[in-house]
Amino acid sequence: QVQLVESGGGLVQAGASLRLSCAASGRTFNGYSVGWFRQAPGKEREFVSAIRYTGGITRTSEAVKGRFTISRDDAQKTVYLQMNSLKPEDTALYYCAVGAGLSLSLSQNYDVWGQGTQVTVSS
Repeated sequence: QVQLVESGGGLVQAGASLRLSCAASGRTFNGYSVGWFRQAPGKEREFVSAIRYTGGITRTSEAVKGRFTISRDDAQKTVYLQMNSLKPEDTALYYCAVGAGLSLSLSQNYDVWGQGTQVTVSS
């Protein structure tokens, strides 16, 4: 079974950029979807962005559209989330996940989750 390791989080000021990485050990992402979700303290987990490996279809939430971009590096078995123009409301624990469901934005469609990487944006 694939295991996921997120990295790249940190503490930054508003307006800064970060790039999160989701690295797979074991099998590749081929045939699956890889999604990024986030959860802020006291809030429910929410969808951020995802990519379906077959066809390369991507989807991004309205909250981050235009600021966040998802991409992949097949050779490195890694999916990235480039986050620009960060805002304090982006502060959360960010998770990547792998699944095979039809809807990219539903967390129920993802079976394997990483441990999360913390992103904190100060004003």
